[in-house]
Amino acid sequence: MNNVKLKMGMIGGGKDAFIGAVHRIAANIDGQIELVCGALSINPEVSLASGRELFLSEKRIYGNYEEMIIKESQRPLDERLDFITIVTPNFAHFAPAMMALEYGFNVVIEKPIALSLSEALQLKEKVQETGLTLCLTHTYSGYPMVKQARNMVQNGEIGVIRKVIVQYPQGWLSTLTEKEGNSGAAWRTDPAKSGKSGSMGDIGTHAAHLAEYITGLEISEVCADLNIVVQGRGLDDDGNVLLKFNNGANGVLIATQIAAGEENALEIKIYGEKGGLEWHQMEPNSLILKRQNEPIQIYRTGEKYLSTAATYNTRVPAGHPEGYLEAFANIYKNFAATLNAKKRDEEPSELMLDFPTVENGVRGMAFIDVVVQSANSDTKWTKFEY
Repeated sequence: MNNVKLKMGMIGGGKDAFIGAVHRIAANIDGQIELVCGALSINPEVSLASGRELFLSEKRIYGNYEEMIIKESQRPLDERLDFITIVTPNFAHFAPAMMALEYGFNVVIEKPIALSLSEALQLKEKVQETGLTLCLTHTYSGYPMVKQARNMVQNGEIGVIRKVIVQYPQGWLSTLTEKEGNSGAAWRTDPAKSGKSGSMGDIGTHAAHLAEYITGLEISEVCADLNIVVQGRGLDDDGNVLLKFNNGANGVLIATQIAAGEENALEIKIYGEKGGLEWHQMEPNSLILKRQNEPIQIYRTGEKYLSTAATYNTRVPAGHPEGYLEAFANIYKNFAATLNAKKRDEEPSELMLDFPTVENGVRGMAFIDVVVQSANSDTKWTKFEY
């Protein structure tokens, strides 16, 4: 049995929604996935207008996710969805994801996976119960040079990891923009819609996942400081976290959205006993290797000396940028390959399975919980437990 083009439904992501369009572009890049239906807005009129703009069949544009899931589950197998992508705000992740799994649909979901750790654990239990696949879009792990860094760490090229410095500074919340009509800022700074943390939930989870993904280690303890810098805001917009890892290494994680002038300046530095690796999201095609008393080496996307994992997730020759959309597409590509392998009753390969899962979603929610707990505690170190 050959690969088949997978059928995708989308919940959220209608007109003027930034992240929905990103998901659709990413899913379409490799030609393995087709969007066939959607409940694209909580407003049925907006959902209908959005679906028409995307040339969906009128019969498959839905006013709400419940209707979509029920009606799509009743379709013949050759028309039936393979998976549902959920791109709603945090508070609207859990219910549609749980319902999709209960009706037999695989799921792609924006991060963080849910509004609470309890919801994340329930989703994990449902995934294990059903045997379905859940993919979490921690986009930055999809970059080829992030995968190269991971491979070099695995191969011992910088030795035993000693220190990790990861930071994600943004400046878009430097003012009280949520009071000025910015809908994205409004829900992200609302505890009822975003959860118990702002900056750490929105971008700190990206930084934590990137640190664990590249190093292969797990954060074991944290000492956190969270701040509301812009007066009148309901959730933290700035945070600093000391880290301890399960091999004894230590680290620092900074997530701030009030760094005026910054864009999406995610970067990570990893130091081992033999050298260090450095990667910057805004210059993603370069990976820097530093060793004591040796010239700095720069690894570049698309070159023949790179690892299989980096090459497998690269589409164009060296010198052509592999950017954010391509990194996003790598997550969809690997997820789609995994679903197709399962359709053939085959075991997906390690390369296919290289995408964030429900377990990463649980760890992300646990990270938020433990950071908030630590920030509210007088205890220096708080164990990362869940």
